[in-house]
Amino acid sequence: MPRLTVLVQGQPHVLNFRPSASLREILDRSDYRVRSACLGHGACGLCQVRLLSGDGGPPQPAEHFQLSESELTDGKRLACQVRPTTDLTVEILNPPPPSGWHTPPEGLTCATAGFAADRPPPPGVPHPVGVAVDLGTTHLSVAVHNLTDGRRLAERWGKNPQGRFGADVVTRLMAAQRPEVAETLAFAARNAIGEAIEDVARREGLDCRAFSRVTVVGNTAMLALLANRNHHLLLQPAYWMAPLECTAIDGAAWAQAWGIASQAQIELVPLLGGFVGSDLIAGLVACRLTEGQAPALFIDFGTNSEIALWTGRELWVTATAGGPAFESGAGSCGTPAEAGAVFRVTEAADGGLAFRVLDDDCARGLCGSGLVDLVACLRRNRRLDAKGKFAEGAKSFTFAVGEREFSLGLRDIDALQRAKAAVGAGIAALTAVAGLPLAALQRVVVAGLFGRYLDVANAQAIGLLPAVPASRIELVGNTAAAGATALLLSTQAQTMADRLRQQARLINLAHRPEFEDAFLEHLYLRPTEAN
Repeated sequence: MPRLTVLVQGQPHVLNFRPSASLREILDRSDYRVRSACLGHGACGLCQVRLLSGDGGPPQPAEHFQLSESELTDGKRLACQVRPTTDLTVEILNPPPPSGWHTPPEGLTCATAGFAADRPPPPGVPHPVGVAVDLGTTHLSVAVHNLTDGRRLAERWGKNPQGRFGADVVTRLMAAQRPEVAETLAFAARNAIGEAIEDVARREGLDCRAFSRVTVVGNTAMLALLANRNHHLLLQPAYWMAPLECTAIDGAAWAQAWGIASQAQIELVPLLGGFVGSDLIAGLVACRLTEGQAPALFIDFGTNSEIALWTGRELWVTATAGGPAFESGAGSCGTPAEAGAVFRVTEAADGGLAFRVLDDDCARGLCGSGLVDLVACLRRNRRLDAKGKFAEGAKSFTFAVGEREFSLGLRDIDALQRAKAAVGAGIAALTAVAGLPLAALQRVVVAGLFGRYLDVANAQAIGLLPAVPASRIELVGNTAAAGATALLLSTQAQTMADRLRQQARLINLAHRPEFEDAFLEHLYLRPTEAN
């Protein structure tokens, strides 16, 4: 894969890239963005870089318009017009201030399964624009679309600022028992959505007043905290099977705070019930689970992991606590799956380990998929046993990625074991109530940021994924964001979502007698039984 060396204020940084993207698109996925205000059309002339080595191709018409011939001769180019195919070294001229908003990692966003953009835009707004929001426990994703033709204009991805109140949903719900903290949590999420919209409008040259529909999906806790409504009920077992009301009561105030059209439609997509939110419904819409081969299993790995089983006649759904191991990495060596994350670990020819880092040259830690890979490698090398204990009583495993050294400890492994056990027990509960063996599964859809980068063989080796043929397993990325986009644009998608809510049969794992035994069984780092 070609490498891009970026000089920012004299400091070099190395990125890997795929040749199909523009230089601006490559940089927007990293921490080294360029200035921009025109959707990458070359009309603003702000994304200036200087080519120091390598072939950037001939200057494009927009560059001849924005830059003088002497500037072009000196190597100055517009990042949005350069599509590198080989190694390249560039210097960013006049870099923008640091931002917490980036283009999502390549391949993260799932396709929207061909839904037509047929929802009429709100009246009275010229050139209407819509925003699809996936409010996750760890990350927040937005996708901006032209509401007239459905064309995608931009994407942004950043951290959910509520994380400072706790990495998991229960910790945040407990904190929200204090009214002043609940208001702070609600403001943090709403403000983050507004910041993402503002970033898109400023960098893409869009008028905020054209933003006229915002569709939000998320797990139950995130939407309840966003709306600051009924979140306290989620701490009461009596409501773990009941739907919660989480609509935006004062959408006009939200629109005003975001600076968008005053008549904008603010839609919080209805939840299913308990801890199963509208992100699951959106994911099932995006991958059309009930229209493909059956039986089919859907797993959205995350801090709040949601699972669905389609038998061909019935749709069983549940949610379970995955914890931070899947999304933000576990323990001292963990990091989210963003620039600098080690997302792939393989065994090298010399008997050591090889590491791949996401969108950067400087490793910051292991994300969830990298953790799975490393644990699987250690199991194969007998440095780790099935109970998650290191050989010869060691307390940790130290490894180096480039110039950085990291330590994988027992607590890191324990966090992964508990997360995979919770998901494995949830799958066991659904297959038990449906009367299906795992071997009967014809399709396993693995969704979420964590799932996007999984190595299937390694995940199966430690029992994270069912032991079915790899050809039946699909790694589909962020289906919640894709489903939110479909619901933003398509009446067909909305009809499908309504039907799925009516079909779904919610399972409370606390009431399933097999859950505890299945949880203990899935703590072991070994393949699952196929029957």
